Amino acid sequence: MKHAKKSETSGTESFQPLATRMRPASLDEFVGQAHLLGQGKPLRRAIEQGILHSMILWGPPGTGKTTLAQLMAAKTHARFERLSAIFSGVKDIRKAVEDAKLARKEHQQATILFIDEVHRFNKAQQDVFLPYVEDGTFILIGATTENPSFELNSALLSRTRVYVLKRLTEEELLRVLLAALSDKQRGLGGLSLNFPEELRLILVRAADGDARQVLNLLEIIADLAQDQGGELVITKELLAEVIQVNLRRFDKQGEAFYDQISALHKSVRGSAPDAALYWLCRMLDGGCDPLYIARRVIRMASEDIGLADPRALELAINACDVYERLGSPEGELTIAQAVVYLACAPKSNAVYVAFGEAMHDAQVHGSLEVPMHIRNAPTRLMKNLGYGKAYRYAHDEPEGYAAGENYFPEGLTDRAYYHPVSRGLEAKIAERLAYLRELDKKKK
Repeated sequence: MKHAKKSETSGTESFQPLATRMRPASLDEFVGQAHLLGQGKPLRRAIEQGILHSMILWGPPGTGKTTLAQLMAAKTHARFERLSAIFSGVKDIRKAVEDAKLARKEHQQATILFIDEVHRFNKAQQDVFLPYVEDGTFILIGATTENPSFELNSALLSRTRVYVLKRLTEEELLRVLLAALSDKQRGLGGLSLNFPEELRLILVRAADGDARQVLNLLEIIADLAQDQGGELVITKELLAEVIQVNLRRFDKQGEAFYDQISALHKSVRGSAPDAALYWLCRMLDGGCDPLYIARRVIRMASEDIGLADPRALELAINACDVYERLGSPEGELTIAQAVVYLACAPKSNAVYVAFGEAMHDAQVHGSLEVPMHIRNAPTRLMKNLGYGKAYRYAHDEPEGYAAGENYFPEGLTDRAYYHPVSRGLEAKIAERLAYLRELDKKKK
């Protein structure tokens, strides 16, 4: 690599990535997270005053979790001990505990124990921390990209405070980029680099909110840039070559996945076809299986549209079938067609709500007997016992309706689960049901 740093002791080259060299040395150099570290914010005041507490730093990659923990240790003159939940076990934790106890006893020095990817520890491993967090053996700072409420046990969460770090904006990433381009000691300021502004913006967008990513990409590009007349020229072609891999953050097991499918579902429910299309494309662009999305669209058709427009379910099923026949990218258009149709269709969750209420009654009231008059009577014995006796065949009744008839078991009469909305086809269904209810009243 062109930008390796020489070791001060040996004189040999010891490579340090640009992202490591440009790690902020103070809170003032830290870019982003103004909601936590802006002037006067509680966390910044606590760090500046040396008053720290155990915490969980939750945020996407490249938002400064490790850097923030290191700055806390430096500001408070605490020992900084780092473990990775991917490579460490209970044995490593216990050693860290003993080292922290020794530092506190012999040097009166506090220890910050930083656990990277803390969500990777299982419940038993997480429980090991509890007594030492409580008695102050160390200050625990856990870093995670996953929702702590799902991944960390309640006992650990009750002893820590969760801080949410946000992905960096394009403006903030540009600041990170410019700092690296101008810093002659740690960055690339010593190079004559011709990097047009419009290409910088493309690089920043490719990094997708990740400061580490923007610096890694910058370093690769600078290493590959051609020397032209004494300066390294970054071209659009070179940039396209380096960032051609899809860098957008999409983890089908992670928080971003569920956030995006939730956004798609809520956009459809909210009759916002443009937003629904955007989230559909975000998921497809990020590598989500289109069949997974198609199955979720079928669910949306039943849950949020229902009988207000029964064609929605048919169209959703057809879109799934077409995708299975055509595959990508042709089949993805049919999923988009279904998403737009569902977003524009009249909405009703009446069947969804009715199903939930009926299921509740079925579970709570147990095995209530079927009324005798609507039991099946295929044998003479059953008929002699009264099965099917006095059953009214609806087709033989006026208007094809047995007014006043009861079909519920004893104890559940006159239940009403389904309440059609006044939209789409359900408006007509509501009129029909209201008319039938009037017939029931007259029969009584």
